[in-house]
Order: sequence, then structure tokens, then C-alpha cells
Amino acid sequence: QVQLVESGGGLVQAGGSLRLSCAASPSIFRFHRMGWYRQAPGKQRELVAAVTREEFTNYADSVKGRFTISRDNAKSTVFLQMNSLTPEDTAVYYCNVHAQPSYSTNVYEYWGQGTQVTVSS
Repeated sequence: QVQLVESGGGLVQAGGSLRLSCAASPSIFRFHRMGWYRQAPGKQRELVAAVTREEFTNYADSVKGRFTISRDNAKSTVFLQMNSLTPEDTAVYYCNVHAQPSYSTNVYEYWGQGTQVTVSS
């Protein structure tokens, strides 16, 4: 079973920055695509950004130029640097990983518990 430990959420004023982290374990898994989704009240969960193991990235149009996703494969950790935050970025942010156990060719999807990001105007 994959465990995801998220950190870095909180309250920030508009224009500010936050950095989210998500550490995945255990090491018997190989983590492929890692990403962040968010869900605002009354809205569907949406992709914010994702990064492959080869470090190919994709972003939601709404965050391009403001958010940067990165990963540390040695530590199985994915980061989301969020700059120029606006109240529209307020949401619960969820870590998402695609993991392959060493004993299988199957890839499974896992979700973190979510971390609240609140941007005040």
C-alpha cells in the first residue's frame, strides 16, 4: 500500500506563494506520473499539474506561468511551487501518484488526503 504524506498548505494573501510537498513510500514501489489536483467547494476535482518520471510536465491553463511542478526521484517526492496566488486558487489540493510495485507490471493510482490552500484577497 502506498502512503502519501502531503505538506505545505495554509493561508496566504493574494500575490503570495506556497510550496506543496508530497512524499511517497514505500520504496518497493516505482512512482511514475506524480501530480496535484485541486477541488474547490461546489466544483469538480481538476488537474493542476503533473510530471512524469522522465520529468515531462503538463499544467492547467489557469496556472501556467505561476505554478511549477518538480520531483525528486531519489526521495519519491513531488513539489508544487505556487506563485502569484489568487483567491481563485483556494481549494483542497490532492497529491496523486501512479505507482508500480516491484513484483508486478501493474500500475495503480493513489491519492493523498488533501491539504487546504486558502488565498485571501
